Amino acid sequence: MRSKLRLGTFALLALSTMSARAETIVVKNVSGSTPSPQGIQTFSGLVVVDGKVDRLLASSAAPPSIPHAKILDGGGRTLLPGLIDAHGHILELGRQRTQADLRGATSLAAALERVRTFAASNSDQPWILGRGWNQALWPEKRFPTARDLDAVVRDRPVVLTRIDGHAIWANSAAMKAAGISALAKGPEGGQIVRDGAGEPTGVFVDAAMPLIERHAPAPTDEQVRRALRAAMRELASLGVTSVHDAGVDEQQYRAYQQLGAAGELPIRIYAMLQDSEAARPVIATGPKPSQFDDRLQLRAVKAWVDGALGSRGAALLKDYGDQPHHRGFMLYSSAQLGELAAFTASKGWQLNLHAIGDAGNRAALDAFATHMTQQQRSALRPRIEHAQVIAPEDAPRFAELGVIASIQPTHATSDMNMAEDRLGRERLRGAYAWRTLLDSGARLAGGSDFPVELPNPFYGLYAAVTRQDREGRPPGGWHASEKLSREEALRLFTLDAAYAAHMEGAVGSLEPGKWADFILVDRDYFKIPESEIDDVRVIAAYVAGAPVFRQ
Repeated sequence: MRSKLRLGTFALLALSTMSARAETIVVKNVSGSTPSPQGIQTFSGLVVVDGKVDRLLASSAAPPSIPHAKILDGGGRTLLPGLIDAHGHILELGRQRTQADLRGATSLAAALERVRTFAASNSDQPWILGRGWNQALWPEKRFPTARDLDAVVRDRPVVLTRIDGHAIWANSAAMKAAGISALAKGPEGGQIVRDGAGEPTGVFVDAAMPLIERHAPAPTDEQVRRALRAAMRELASLGVTSVHDAGVDEQQYRAYQQLGAAGELPIRIYAMLQDSEAARPVIATGPKPSQFDDRLQLRAVKAWVDGALGSRGAALLKDYGDQPHHRGFMLYSSAQLGELAAFTASKGWQLNLHAIGDAGNRAALDAFATHMTQQQRSALRPRIEHAQVIAPEDAPRFAELGVIASIQPTHATSDMNMAEDRLGRERLRGAYAWRTLLDSGARLAGGSDFPVELPNPFYGLYAAVTRQDREGRPPGGWHASEKLSREEALRLFTLDAAYAAHMEGAVGSLEPGKWADFILVDRDYFKIPESEIDDVRVIAAYVAGAPVFRQ
């Protein structure tokens, strides 16, 4: 007898089915679209055998009758390949759900009230941790201070990470626990923000952040696993079936392996090992083989060249427009970047360098050009994560060197007001320049950088196509000449993201032989008005033909 999978009640499904795929599924009655080397291909159904696409069904074809096959009736819904986020932070997303959330607070007072409320509701926590503050959204515009935090929590340390992850805000108890005084020295590549008297104010930027962070309680292995589970369930519900996790340590990778062994990896993880002294022995042994039916890979190294624009840590070739005599921070010297590029290439790792400022991007490109051979670049596919502000003369170098620009479209629409203050009009010509990069022949990949931005991939597709915020501002789009088409945007989050992870032969499109990772959504991405792209809602998500989310 054939059984029928119905779309019905909401369920977040643990994947005990990971290794139990010996079955055939016929998906019918859908309006399917998938990118392919020939462009967008449409279909009315597909046949899945043992978790992989066997064939697509032409729009005019009747569904085949296959004995013992399961039938999934899509009810006329739109079917797309599972979406790939090429740059996110899964542990941080999961932990954010258990910490003080300051995202969207539009004033210092509003942020402080959230901290007060969270602290009162979590009186058993010895340290109050949180994330999401953004002084650029506040009328004050200034960095907050420890004194501001002391007014709401004095009795225990408070450490709050800025929205971009490149600055923290600490109260006096946290600074005392870390031994921070006026005599504390800021490390190279970072800043202890000080007042006119030279006293630390409570904000620590980039390389100065560990002065405080290393004193906070480290998460236990179970806390890490719990956070990863929560984040992956949330991502599956948004139609994200693969994530490039941009900076994991050994504890997090071990947690992924444990979850995989227990059948608890509902989505695919392409992990980037963050560079550190502790990681160098691991890097020396070479990339790790794919595990759990391509659900876990560790073959990339992540390093941070500079900071972020919002906290003025991004490294610029000229002074910040709103802070004379300041050009941000380089977190690696040219020699260190060169050594890392040569070392990782010699061991067979892809190297993915965070670079936001034009000086940071130039340093990353120089490292790839000088310390990797053309053959190594072709084989390993090095990436620049963010590639936000690029000197116009450097844009063609991405294609020339074979360097992938891993971009996050929602950064442009979140940053557009602040970016002009930081850069001035002239440098905006090379900022968030997706069309320029694409037309130069560069390969791009699309992501969100969650939890810096919200993880919904349709917000990224909307931003790429419209270059507007979700309120439709500005009319016509911000620097509209850099917009992408709907097909180009979808490729960013499917085939192009798969290529950026060396996985284009396994995921990224619904072609025969690839894993059957797909989503059903409530409207046709290609036919709805552009203004509705960010409203697309996921009805169900499948990985290897098995449901990981159903509404």
